[in-house]
Amino acid sequence: MSSAPLTSADVARLASLARIELTPQELEQFAPQLDVILESVTSVAELAGADVEPTSHALPLTNVFRADEVRPSFTAAQALAGAPAAEDNRFSVPRILDEEA
Repeated sequence: MSSAPLTSADVARLASLARIELTPQELEQFAPQLDVILESVTSVAELAGADVEPTSHALPLTNVFRADEVRPSFTAAQALAGAPAAEDNRFSVPRILDEEA
């Protein structure tokens, strides 16, 4: 199944969604590269038949859980002692996004 190749406008839309600024030259450069990636993913998806279970890892993984036990720990004052800034018993860090919380 072949679809239309990605355009610079498609890449610009994806970059906008990912909040990445790209120059017009980068948009032109990345469009064919992303198109190759999408074609590769499509070809793999076409090969996987109904009898192939979706997996995230080649080998099965199991989590090792431990009991949730209360243990001695730092007090809030001890944890915040070396912090450059603290507010309301929490670390205070500069805002990195121009969004309201």
